[in-house]
Amino acid sequence: MGTRGQMKSGDYKLSKYLITHQMSGFSNFGALAPKTKNIIVAGGLTSFVFGVYFYTMRAVGGTDELQVAIDKFEDKKHQGEAKAT
Repeated sequence: MGTRGQMKSGDYKLSKYLITHQMSGFSNFGALAPKTKNIIVAGGLTSFVFGVYFYTMRAVGGTDELQVAIDKFEDKKHQGEAKAT
């Protein structure tokens, strides 16, 4: 750092290097083309969304209590209609 908190050009280069190379988990991610980076990010997001979806379906789909209750209600409704006619 220079005087009064101003950055020298060498400090800027060093901080940019640290941000792009040492602080990220992907060592060569910055060297990729922008379209390639977008494809990698899109793939990661899509994987995350599908993972959450399948986890949720597995967690919720374990019991069909709501569907059983709906079927019982519909059966009673149809029996009531059959008795009325």
